[in-house]
Amino acid sequence: MGKKIYVGNLPFTTTSDSLSEIFERFGTVQSSKIIFDRETGRSKGFGFIEMSDGFAADAAISQLHGSDYGGRLLTVNEARPSEKRTSSFNSQSQRASFH
Repeated sequence: MGKKIYVGNLPFTTTSDSLSEIFERFGTVQSSKIIFDRETGRSKGFGFIEMSDGFAADAAISQLHGSDYGGRLLTVNEARPSEKRTSSFNSQSQRASFH
């Protein structure tokens, strides 16, 4: 079974392709995604990798965590399931009333 990996502290110039290249030496990379800020369009400095083989993913995590990439020490670990985001806007109390 595959595994999703979180990769943090990436240089802001990292692309999805260059992120994939880091992990391909450990096994097949199913997908690679850099996360961008919606407002500025700039990289947030982290991304995700999906690898088809869990053992290969574990090897990549153990060997790449704390390693230097582009002058930065990578944070590499198994991704946690995403949490549902809740809005801080309370539609009942904040709703404008038009009569």
